[in-house]
Amino acid sequence: MGRIQATFERLKKRKETALIPFITAGDPDLTTTEEVIHALVEHGADLIELGFPFSDPMADGPTIQAASERALASGTTLAGILEMVVRVRRHTNVPIVLMGYYNPLLSYGPERFAADAAAAGVDGLLLVDLPAEESAEILGSLRQADICLIQLLAPTTPLPRMRRLAAAAEGFIYFVSMTGVTGVSQVDAEAIREQVLALRETSPVPVAVGFGISSPADAAAVGSFADAVVVGSALVKVIAAYGASPELASRVGSLIRSLKESLR
Repeated sequence: MGRIQATFERLKKRKETALIPFITAGDPDLTTTEEVIHALVEHGADLIELGFPFSDPMADGPTIQAASERALASGTTLAGILEMVVRVRRHTNVPIVLMGYYNPLLSYGPERFAADAAAAGVDGLLLVDLPAEESAEILGSLRQADICLIQLLAPTTPLPRMRRLAAAAEGFIYFVSMTGVTGVSQVDAEAIREQVLALRETSPVPVAVGFGISSPADAAAVGSFADAVVVGSALVKVIAAYGASPELASRVGSLIRSLKESLR
């Protein structure tokens, strides 16, 4: 059993909703990212989404775009991120999902990436701009490496396609709570409740909801019907405010604790 499945099964027995924080690797540098990951784990993160920076994002709002710019300016590369994951894995078994765009991975080489990511201890991959119908080039390599390819679904996804993708889902499904980019609007939990509940009935894997969740109240509202909540921009704002300062870990820890408490 992989780390993602084991984590969700453990949380289900506890009747807890999973907390999945998102941070951009390399923001402001990889050393700080490593420290932040340890703070996330210590204070209640159940899984971690680790964004790899890209210069031309399509789904990221201004907060995460700025984080990617800071990460690229510090010299962050996909290879460097995987080296950092190796170090993180010496201290934690919390599942790690890499999230980003296909271009950096294509440049790295899909087959080489899958092998290196598996060796580093990566559990899943979420590619924002790669439709499921175009994923054959990397899917085989990921399956050989036992890395889950996480699918993105949205409120605008047609029902037949949603059912088809859900039936073939691996790890968990990432349900985008709204149209548009990250970090610019607040989630409307009631607007997506029925859709997420219906998706959970047909999906063989858990359903996580992200975009627009920034507070414990938001997390609690979505967590009442989802298997997991993803919090990104709110956390990235804390990193932007405190950078590599000694206060960063405690500020991150405080936010994560409050979010996790709302999901128990």
